[in-house]
Amino acid sequence: MRFLHTSDWHLGRSFHRVSLLDAQAAFLDHLVATVRDRDVDAVLVAGDVYDRAVPPLAAVELFDEALHRLADTGVPTVMISGNHDSARRLGVGAGLIERAGIHLRTDPAGCATPVLLSDAHGEVACYGLPYLEPALVRDEFKTDKARHEAVIGAAMQRVRADLATRAEGTRSVVLAHAFVAGGEESDSERDITVGGVCAVPAGVFHGVDYVALGHLHGCQTITDRVRYSGSPLAYSFSESLHRKTMWLVDLGAKGEVTAERVGCPVPRPLARLRGTLDDLLDDPELERHEQSFVEATLTDPVRPAEPMARLAERFPYTLGLVFEPDRSDEDTAASYAQRLKGRSDQQIAEDFVAHVRGGSGPDDRERTVLHGAFDDVRVAESAREVSR
Repeated sequence: MRFLHTSDWHLGRSFHRVSLLDAQAAFLDHLVATVRDRDVDAVLVAGDVYDRAVPPLAAVELFDEALHRLADTGVPTVMISGNHDSARRLGVGAGLIERAGIHLRTDPAGCATPVLLSDAHGEVACYGLPYLEPALVRDEFKTDKARHEAVIGAAMQRVRADLATRAEGTRSVVLAHAFVAGGEESDSERDITVGGVCAVPAGVFHGVDYVALGHLHGCQTITDRVRYSGSPLAYSFSESLHRKTMWLVDLGAKGEVTAERVGCPVPRPLARLRGTLDDLLDDPELERHEQSFVEATLTDPVRPAEPMARLAERFPYTLGLVFEPDRSDEDTAASYAQRLKGRSDQQIAEDFVAHVRGGSGPDDRERTVLHGAFDDVRVAESAREVSR
């Protein structure tokens, strides 16, 4: 059986205030064409269909059109909700839509009810694990701790229990939206660290033939059977070196897996340029980036006059401007943004405590209080999105 594995469409998202709706429409054209041209048997969409819980109308219309076009191919689609989606909104009408071959899996309680597909070698059970917010689903899965590994592990126990009731030789596929250990992050994924450690080991998915992951935006192979498709478009300059693709996965008669990357259309390449303003304006080697989306980091010791306007004369699609002046060893103070880059909210808060106390950081009890406060805020935000 041949699957087309994709995820993280983020319909409605912009790139530095530039609308990507046309680019997203072009990707969906490409998706439908690939389904038809490559003899795909089923489409797997591993979450983050939308960019936010209440998407703009244009994004909803684009999604609606995509559903009709996928249904018209006669190829079943299995789709789960991600951490950016409102599971309730995405799942509206799921029962009716299923009659057209579009299988929406947005309810955690239904994670062990598979979509059953079949080919010449027998049945394939496709299980959809929507994004599982630990604090919101721990009661459903009766876990002692509100942690990602605990709730996904409990969901997978249900999957394996159901699979054990199936006919011998039934092959299995799981869709999940999670941060699996070994994956490489980018700047455009929303933090999912509620409940402490957000990464789950790949071994939690043992016992199934293929795991179609969503959440991380780079196409990645965690194991031969556990893969991220990545997002079809770049959503931050940290993805400038990504090759955006989908996975074309062939599942053999005995569950053997082979996979091929299928490239996605690139509406406009990304470029991260660094140097003095004069160097960026004069360097002939940079001609190939003149029609790219550009993030420029200027290293001039003194901030030049009108840098954005001058850059735009050569690079009209300059969207980001960063100043990192080259200074002597005596002047190495990093900017506030640089000092915060890559640090969690918890680390920033602990540094602040140390700062106001003259270097004495929080003790273990205070760290626990801070950790709980941040968890409460994140859970409240997630609950608000679910209830919208």
